[in-house]
Amino acid sequence: MPPPSPPPATRFPNSSASASASASSAADRFLSAFTTPMEDVPRRSAQSTSPSSSSPNHLLSSDPSAAAASSALTITNPTVTDSAISTRPRKARRVSSDDASRKTPSSAPRLPIRVIPRPLSADGEIDVAFRHLRAADPHLAPVIDSHEPPSLQCLHPPFHALTRSILYQQLAFKAGSSVYTRFLSLCGGEESVVPEAVLALTPHQLRQIGVSARKASYLHDLARKYHSGILSDAAIVSMDDKSLFTMLTMVKGIGAWSVHMFMIFSLHRPDVLPVGDLGVRKGVQMLYGLEEVPRPSQMEQLCEHWRPYRSVGSWYMWRLVEAKGTPTLASSSAEGGTLDMADMGGGTMQQPQLIDPVQMLPGLG
Repeated sequence: MPPPSPPPATRFPNSSASASASASSAADRFLSAFTTPMEDVPRRSAQSTSPSSSSPNHLLSSDPSAAAASSALTITNPTVTDSAISTRPRKARRVSSDDASRKTPSSAPRLPIRVIPRPLSADGEIDVAFRHLRAADPHLAPVIDSHEPPSLQCLHPPFHALTRSILYQQLAFKAGSSVYTRFLSLCGGEESVVPEAVLALTPHQLRQIGVSARKASYLHDLARKYHSGILSDAAIVSMDDKSLFTMLTMVKGIGAWSVHMFMIFSLHRPDVLPVGDLGVRKGVQMLYGLEEVPRPSQMEQLCEHWRPYRSVGSWYMWRLVEAKGTPTLASSSAEGGTLDMADMGGGTMQQPQLIDPVQMLPGLG
């Protein structure tokens, strides 16, 4: 009996081809549902579509189903390429003429220019001051006419004049002159009053000629500032009024009143108003018929119209008070501190009197 024949083999379609066909149809249906027409999609650049830049390695796999799925996922989430980004040029900022002017060097912050005024001793300057004061203040004109004009002299260099002003502080004129004369002898004469000579004097030597320990410290502080280069005669002469006031008040024992007197009588600065001087304040009271002596804070406003020759106006206030029989008093007590009579030596001293500033700092008399 012949062996039974095997059942007929069931034919299956090619699994590889079938899988490829089904994956392809699935991808087509997926794409048709989620993709947009090609005319609405920005055209990719050649660089973005090149296999090396945008095609992942798994798309080259031999597995068709994986390739189809990857294609679907890649297209449904398209990557924005360089060509799709707007590359509009930035709008150039228009520079106006105002902007250009603000950037020019001429508009940069400038330091204030401080001009040193001509001294009153310059040729013709005192006559200009008289004309200005007569025109600016009718009350002052008769005072100017009733007194001789001041004669201007420059007797000492700045260091010598400042030293002299310290020695005369809070002393009567006669007592101050005696101390000053002995001080000149100790230094070796007027020409020898220099910073080095003053620094060489000990407090004991200065005490023997009637200079208190406090004043000796003032003299040494002034000499040290000269010796170190902080101050010098040339720098003082070339400074404007504001800078000069600031620098000189750094010296111990030299206050506002001493600086004002120095600027008027030694440097002949034309526009200095010693608001703290009692003689000038009394003169202003008499000139304008005020009931009380004006306070220092009121002096600037009362004498504003004297600018730029307030030094000359102040000088005539001293002369006005002097003509009325009242001595011109210099209020310098706040600068020298309390006067210690025991420090002075040289015998019995009388009560010190405030002195005439014109006598203390000669050069305008």
